[in-house]
Amino acid sequence: MLTDEERRRGAADLTRAETERVAIPQLSRTFPHIEIADAYAIQRLWAEGRMAKGARQIGHKIGLTSRAMQMASKMTEPDYGHLLDDMLYNDGAQIRADRFLAPRLEVELAFVMGEKLKGSGTRIYDVMRATEFVVPALEIIDYRTEVPRAITDTIADNAASGGMVVGGRTIRPMDVDIRWVGATLSKNGIIEESGVSAAIMGHPAAGIAWLVNKLADQDIGLERGQIVLAGSFTRPVSVAAGDVIHADYGPLGAIGVSFV
Repeated sequence: MLTDEERRRGAADLTRAETERVAIPQLSRTFPHIEIADAYAIQRLWAEGRMAKGARQIGHKIGLTSRAMQMASKMTEPDYGHLLDDMLYNDGAQIRADRFLAPRLEVELAFVMGEKLKGSGTRIYDVMRATEFVVPALEIIDYRTEVPRAITDTIADNAASGGMVVGGRTIRPMDVDIRWVGATLSKNGIIEESGVSAAIMGHPAAGIAWLVNKLADQDIGLERGQIVLAGSFTRPVSVAAGDVIHADYGPLGAIGVSFV
């Protein structure tokens, strides 16, 4: 377990990496005794530092929602991070690639909460009942630490979240069977990835139910209007300046962005 001072140092190092666009040594190497609880505490300190400078929390992201990714990270459950207002981009945006260190894109669904959701014992149907809208989304993954990374490095690094893009058709959660939302991700006119949302723990709302139960340990929950990225159902695709991206969700529309 880390001391409070070590946790603050870890958060400051990640903030410096983000500001200077230079990866730092893995926190698991700098602090060999770091634990999962330390990693989440560092993430929270990083977010609080960003919010102290004017950013506003707008929700959460969930990662490691596939069994394959959990096994690769030696985890038995997902992880989560913070979403801040300056991380949000709209469909059609021109995104500066040099804002990130090594950006990659993942295809996801975003849930917009219509009601507050809090407490242990939360299930998928509670999430569906509390959700006002579901909308197509892309997550911009960006790591601020060197490789190889331990799971504590990823969690401390805001679960590797750098930003998100929303677009396409906004639907109510019962409008379609959201387990079977399919999408393709194209880069410069070539389809690089495809997938179906059932790959997210069998149901996209399952990860959100997990998150609410996890946050209950801290006596917090999801607030009305918050956005939750439910997890990727494709592998990440690297992007760089000059790339044009098109994510096609079929009946749910599409997202198009470019990196400059």
